[in-house]
Amino acid sequence: MTPEPERLASHPGQPEPLGAHWQGDGVNFVLFSAHAEQVILCLFDDRQREIRIPLTARTGDRWHIFVPGLRPGQRYGYRVAGPWQPEQGHRFNSAKLLVDPCARQVIGEVGQEAQLYGGEWQRDEQDSAAVAPKSVVIADDFDWQGDAPLRTPWGETVIYEAHVRGLTQLHPEIPAPLRGTYRALGHPVMIAYLQRLGITALELLPVATFADEPRLQARGLRNYWGYNPYALSAPSARYAAGVDPLRELQEAVRALHQAGIEVILDVVFNHTAELEEIGPTLSLRGVDNKSYYWHEEEGRYANWTGCGNTLNLSHPAVIDWTLDCLRFWVEHAHIDGFRFDLAPVLGRTPAFDAAAPLFQALAADPLLSTCKLIAEPWDIGPEGYRLGQFPAPFAEWNDRFRDGLRRFWLCDDAGCGELANRLSASRDLFNPPRRPAASINLITAHDGFTLRDLVSFDHKHNEANGEENRDGHDANYSGNQGVEGLDAPPAVQQARRVRMQALLTTLLLAQGTPMLLAGDELGHSQQGNNNAYCQDNPTTWLHWQEADSALQAFTARVIQLRKRIPALTGNRWWQEGDGNVEWLNGRGTPMTRDDWEQGPRHLQIMLSGRGLIVLNGEAEPAAFILPEGEWLPVTSDDGEPGTILLAVWHGAAHAACVFHKR
Repeated sequence: MTPEPERLASHPGQPEPLGAHWQGDGVNFVLFSAHAEQVILCLFDDRQREIRIPLTARTGDRWHIFVPGLRPGQRYGYRVAGPWQPEQGHRFNSAKLLVDPCARQVIGEVGQEAQLYGGEWQRDEQDSAAVAPKSVVIADDFDWQGDAPLRTPWGETVIYEAHVRGLTQLHPEIPAPLRGTYRALGHPVMIAYLQRLGITALELLPVATFADEPRLQARGLRNYWGYNPYALSAPSARYAAGVDPLRELQEAVRALHQAGIEVILDVVFNHTAELEEIGPTLSLRGVDNKSYYWHEEEGRYANWTGCGNTLNLSHPAVIDWTLDCLRFWVEHAHIDGFRFDLAPVLGRTPAFDAAAPLFQALAADPLLSTCKLIAEPWDIGPEGYRLGQFPAPFAEWNDRFRDGLRRFWLCDDAGCGELANRLSASRDLFNPPRRPAASINLITAHDGFTLRDLVSFDHKHNEANGEENRDGHDANYSGNQGVEGLDAPPAVQQARRVRMQALLTTLLLAQGTPMLLAGDELGHSQQGNNNAYCQDNPTTWLHWQEADSALQAFTARVIQLRKRIPALTGNRWWQEGDGNVEWLNGRGTPMTRDDWEQGPRHLQIMLSGRGLIVLNGEAEPAAFILPEGEWLPVTSDDGEPGTILLAVWHGAAHAACVFHKR
């Protein structure tokens, strides 16, 4: 509860650290703003009464104050006064209550109220305090019970990309009040499943506090994926079973760590929910618009993200803020790594530079440099496709791997040479001194078709998104095996299963770091929607009671085999004659130039002398002579484990089989 106004006292406090920090006898508040003329701290009690306290202490561009007597749970915000000069990048508006850029908890939702909008080119004077989200002071007293970073080596890492709600919302064995929440992630049922599957890292779609875009609210839809944040170090309350999102996330991470599973967060440091010039004023725009965002002529936002604005991560203070946010997740939530959405923005100066200040700061940071850092290596700005160009210690999502495997198995327009290149960690893109694990190998992700939809639809079906099916990718390299949609004759369904197994096999047994989309191993479908960002409903939630148990068992077996093959776990580039890999033709002899360039798409890959992947990329069945040795099938076309030693494999069209040496 906020003390009565007449009992409030304050003194300058300290300029470190950023944000609001409870010190036992009160709270220290620090806010960066280089161009503000006045900063006012606004405290709110349980009745939403507002107390305003001007910050008179300023050290450099940091405004700060200490208020005795305040405790965790205190709601607050800022009003920041300064010039209204949009053409110069200044959009100060003290009528708008602002969320602390370093808030650790936020309550309230961003609605469609007109008061939230600061004005496009003319300042809007409506006060937003009654409808604006509020920052909340938190305590830092969680008992981690000795939890420490797992530091799973990159070569041993298998990533599982999932959505907090979608993963557990329909799970029948998780108590109903917990489904779709942080607590469900750490529930024994979910942990046991992840362990059986064999993944080592759970990568969560964004959990930082985000807003629903106005256009979605107008259609009665919600932002599901979470790529529209405005408080980048505050866990979203949408996924909390109770009133303390951070504590619930901490409990989940602790439980996952105890099970040997790392947690990676998808983070969005490229744009915010303040959107274009006509968007809401929620935080950074009102704190210091000119510093936080890139601008073009006449003060318009540079829109290199497709979301209306772009964060200026070359500004020293914005770099400090970014590092502070990331350190919070690591220090206070024990997060093991980050996947950066539209990551070229991190290196824009404004042209992309692999030696950009933020990259250097991350590499030099003693804490963050030890985390797993993953880049989505493209944005929509000038020369925004940067696959293979990020500096160490970054790994990168490899869409060339994704498209190469899809084209080989589903389109018949990629040969064995292209496939071998992708299965070798795309060495043409990721060269030493970077390691093979820098290639994050994927065939599907949250953005695009699921695996089942990939083999069931030739075309996207995004009508439910309300954009007349114009949104989403058109170049999917998918293949429906002759029938559009999930319903198909048994022969078509079998052909689809063979291709799903082939795609999973080559994903999970390729050099590099595999990433599996949650639900692919269960046969999950989004009904052909390849851009389900606004479908917070059973379209995207995993239907556990309808799971394909055979496909799940198949996937688990392949993951377990991967862990036993040094050529895949060693994270060392394969060299000729090192015993890691042998490329063989359908006759079980070494591939020749003619085999690579003119032969059928038949390939056998022996890994570490103990694992054998046999691939028939042709549209007709074929018999493969296995190399010398006693080979036991690990997987077969029907998903059942093999029990008979084989010397010849009769491969179905577009099929893969895996063997291990007895």
